[in-house]
Amino acid sequence: MDRVAVRGLRARGRHGVFPREREQGQTFVVDIVLGVDTRPAASGDDLSRTAHYGIVSEEVVAIVQGEPVDLIETLAQRIADQCLKHDAVQEVEVTVHKPDAPITVPFDDVTITIVRSRG
Repeated sequence: MDRVAVRGLRARGRHGVFPREREQGQTFVVDIVLGVDTRPAASGDDLSRTAHYGIVSEEVVAIVQGEPVDLIETLAQRIADQCLKHDAVQEVEVTVHKPDAPITVPFDDVTITIVRSRG
């Protein structure tokens, strides 16, 4: 399986369990790695036979900006489900970063990474 990756998608969302997170929102960063067999697209130089990463990226940002959820686990699952709606995508790895998570100790980042596939 070939991999098409988009890293560092940024969007503001209102996800989290605390009222402040829902009211003020915060920036989330998303990395996606799409498992795609790129041979059909490459053999015919045909965009319609692969995953259009521009469209997928726009969909990911819309999910982050959309309906709030409590957990980044839920957000990651929603993103994975959307990616798998594209026929060419057989597998997806989604990492959601929450760099402004409400933690009382110094930290660089909070992430969740999930891998989902068809079937």
